[in-house]
Amino acid sequence: MSRLRGLLSTGPAAADWEAVEELLISGDVGGELAMEVVERARRRKSEETAEAAVRAELAALLLPVEPGWRMEPAAPGQPAVVLVVGVNGTGKTTTIGKLAHGFQAEGRSVLLAAADTFRAAGIDQLRIWADRSGSQFVAHAPGADPSAVIYDALDAALARHVDIVIADTAGRLHTKSSLMDELAKMRRVIDRRIPGARPEVLFVLDATTGQNGLSQARVFNETVGLTGIVLTKLDSTAKGGIVFAIEDSLKVPVRFVGVGEKLGDLLPFDPEAFVAALFA
Repeated sequence: MSRLRGLLSTGPAAADWEAVEELLISGDVGGELAMEVVERARRRKSEETAEAAVRAELAALLLPVEPGWRMEPAAPGQPAVVLVVGVNGTGKTTTIGKLAHGFQAEGRSVLLAAADTFRAAGIDQLRIWADRSGSQFVAHAPGADPSAVIYDALDAALARHVDIVIADTAGRLHTKSSLMDELAKMRRVIDRRIPGARPEVLFVLDATTGQNGLSQARVFNETVGLTGIVLTKLDSTAKGGIVFAIEDSLKVPVRFVGVGEKLGDLLPFDPEAFVAALFA
């Protein structure tokens, strides 16, 4: 971003727009979108600085924060349901632990459902996060039907008057069609047990994966209908431009960003602050 600011220190007419485009691409914004941003920035009023023009166009790509948004049940007496999906290695189970910690800090009770039954280690890992966050926990034996875990977790949540159910799912590759079908089955089970539940479906994306992450998110969105993105590992070598590409392409908002390994290092995403930080 410091290189980009250097290129944009002049007025729009004198800016090296080709170099700006290349820098945006290298920052994971994506080729086609970078071209569109540059073209629209060049057409802005001549009295505006080149930096202000690019900054305004990037900000326009991000979806506005919904006023007062929070995870809520569809009806009184029901739990809010969160289905967390994503491919292997993105930090999905860790993200669930951080979400649970945040909800518990708000005074809301949480139940974690270990629907990643393909890995015994995944069940054990989630159990550890349940203990750390003070959450309740529902699991079956390794290899059990993931949808059965979801059903029993919803049963338990209704009986215990739990506020939020967060379901872990297998870190499946988006090319495995049978596993994607299993995700769709989970959605149907939720709808059957709690009609009209309107679950939040959060896709956990490793920010370091770049444009490959966009293709993953697109397939998951087509299968289960994503309602939000959790962007992890922004504290590492991530370039951050994938935020613009995902929100522009999928029209699915980034809800949270992971900026560290501690329980409190999962923050609500603020579009204005994000753009401001890029140009700070």
